[in-house]
Amino acid sequence: MKLGIVGLPNVGKSTLFNALTNAGAQSANYPFCTIEPNVGVVAVPDSRLDELAKMYSPELYTPAVIEFVDIAGLVRGASKGEGLGNKFLSHIREVDAIVHVVRCFENNDIIHVDGGVDPMRDVETINLELIFSDIEIIERRIDATKKAMKGDKTLAPKVELFERVLKALEDGKTARSLDYTEDEAEMMKDVALLTIKPVIYAANISEDDVAGDLSQNSFYQSVVEFAKTEKSEVIPVCAEIEAQIAELDDEDKEMFLSDLGIEESGLDRLIKASYSLLGLISYLTAGPKEVRAWTIVKGTKAPQAAGKIHSDFERGFIRAEIVSFDDLMACGSMNVAKEKGLVRSEGKEYVIADGDIVLFRFNV
Repeated sequence: MKLGIVGLPNVGKSTLFNALTNAGAQSANYPFCTIEPNVGVVAVPDSRLDELAKMYSPELYTPAVIEFVDIAGLVRGASKGEGLGNKFLSHIREVDAIVHVVRCFENNDIIHVDGGVDPMRDVETINLELIFSDIEIIERRIDATKKAMKGDKTLAPKVELFERVLKALEDGKTARSLDYTEDEAEMMKDVALLTIKPVIYAANISEDDVAGDLSQNSFYQSVVEFAKTEKSEVIPVCAEIEAQIAELDDEDKEMFLSDLGIEESGLDRLIKASYSLLGLISYLTAGPKEVRAWTIVKGTKAPQAAGKIHSDFERGFIRAEIVSFDDLMACGSMNVAKEKGLVRSEGKEYVIADGDIVLFRFNV
C-alpha cells in the first residue's frame, strides 16, 4: 500500500513524514524544500505478530508494511505548472490513497504560505488544483467515449456517468464526494482521477491540544465537518510530538504516551485508518522459520491470498489449513488447537478473515 502525503508548504507535512518513517526528509521553513518525493517504508504495528513471535521464537519477524511518499508542497496554480506543480500531480497519481496534512494550530514563528492559518482555505487550495487536473482528464475521456459510441451504443451509460462527474468537478466538488453504483465504480476504475482517491485528513494540532478537548479547536472541527461531505476520514496528529516519539525505543514510547494521556501514536491511528479506508486486512503465517503478516483486500479468497506469497501457491492451490489467532492463543500451541478440532481445512471458495493463521497446501 502506498500513501502519498500532501499539503501546502509549512503545514508540518515533512516533519510528520520524518516522524513516521525516520527517513530524514529535509524539513525547512520555506516552500519547495521537498522537490523529489521522499519514500519511507513503515512497518505496520500488529500485536498479534508479537504474540506469535513469543510462541515460535522465529528466525524472521516480518510485519506488513506501508510505503509513505512525501510529495512536495502544492501551491495555488499547481495544475497549470506553478511551482513544481505538474511533477507533484504525477506523483499523486501513483499512490493508493492521500494523507492530506492540514495545519490546525497557531504559531507566529512558522510562516504560512497564504498568510494566516485557515484549514478550509488550505484544503480548498489543494482540492481545486486536483479538480482542475481531473477536469482535463474527464473531458478527454468524454470526447473519446463519444467518438467510440458512434459504433457502440452500449457506451451511453459511460458518457452519462462521466458527464455527471464533470458537472460535480466544475461545481468545485471532488469525484469521491459522489455516490456510485457497483457498475459505475467499475467504470471509474480506469479513469485516473486524483480526486477519486480516498483521503485521510491529518489535522496537525498543537502539543497543548493532544490530550485536550478538540471540540474547542475550531480549525480541527471545520476539517471534520468538511470530511463528512466527501466521506473522508480525519486523524488528529501532532507532528512535533510524533517527531519526539520517533526517537524513543518501545518502552520509553509507552511511558511517553502514558504521560501525555493518549493510548497510541498518530502513526498507529493513521495506519488503522488507512487499512479501514482501503478495505484491507492482514492474515498471518507462523512457524519457527518466520512469523509474518500479509496484507490483502477484504473479501479475498484463499487461492488469491496464497498468491500473495508466491504465484505457485495460487496456481497449485489444494487447500488452506486455518486457525483463528484467538483460538491459537487460547490453546497455547498449534498441536493443542488441532487436538481440539480448531484447525480447519478450507477450499478454494473460502474467504480469508482478518487474523486468520494460514498454512497453504499446494502442488505444482
